[in-house]
Amino acid sequence: MKIQQLLCFGTAPGGGNAALVIEHDHSGAAERQQFAAQRRQPACVFIDATADGAAVLDYYYPHTRSPLCLHATLAAARVLLAPSRPTLAVRTAMRGQALTLALRADGVFIELAPQPAPPVAIGADLPARLLAAPGLALASPPAIASVGSPKLLLQVADGATLAALRPDLPAIAAWGQQHGVSGCYAWCRRPDGALEGRNFNHLDPAMEDSATGVAAGALAVLLGPGLTLYQGAALGRPCRIDTRAGAGEHILIGGAADFA
Repeated sequence: MKIQQLLCFGTAPGGGNAALVIEHDHSGAAERQQFAAQRRQPACVFIDATADGAAVLDYYYPHTRSPLCLHATLAAARVLLAPSRPTLAVRTAMRGQALTLALRADGVFIELAPQPAPPVAIGADLPARLLAAPGLALASPPAIASVGSPKLLLQVADGATLAALRPDLPAIAAWGQQHGVSGCYAWCRRPDGALEGRNFNHLDPAMEDSATGVAAGALAVLLGPGLTLYQGAALGRPCRIDTRAGAGEHILIGGAADFA
């Protein structure tokens, strides 16, 4: 088994969201979940190979297996790609979702298609209840969108409101499990035109994500590509995620990916 740690979406060398990339492992899902729980990294991705040599990516957080994790995919792309092989088609283990990895002069990118979002009715009181913010007024209607791991997207008024959130993490987890939604993503527009966000998916506040690629993808589905999303500065791990238009309806999501 070969294990490498990478830092993804960082705004400067040595920064970003950590992921472990594991190759040449032949354990099952239970053993992989135990490994991820013990390592307590934001995400682990196991690279498997099919009989015909195709790459399959299997994702684990410390608390659960995931159908898709884009910062871990970015890490896997950095391991798998080289100037002699700048693109590679892969698929995910849980749902067989097709992804294209691309090494470009301006970073590493993942091309993927929007996915159907669960048809969930969002009650008027739900956002304030999940975010534990009585009287919260959203800046736009709540929405669910997905590029493979659905997110409840909640736009708040500004960065100060975003930073002050102390959500009800057990309630978010319970609601997400009930409706097939991978947590909620609170976001706002910055004065410079970029977006800023926070992801609430872990039960442990200390495990808050410093970069959430699937949320950037969900926002690109909702708002259109061409977004720049910042995250993680308050956690001491400032990150930047860029989204662009791909072929047809596909979306490109990318940024920096460096070996730790």
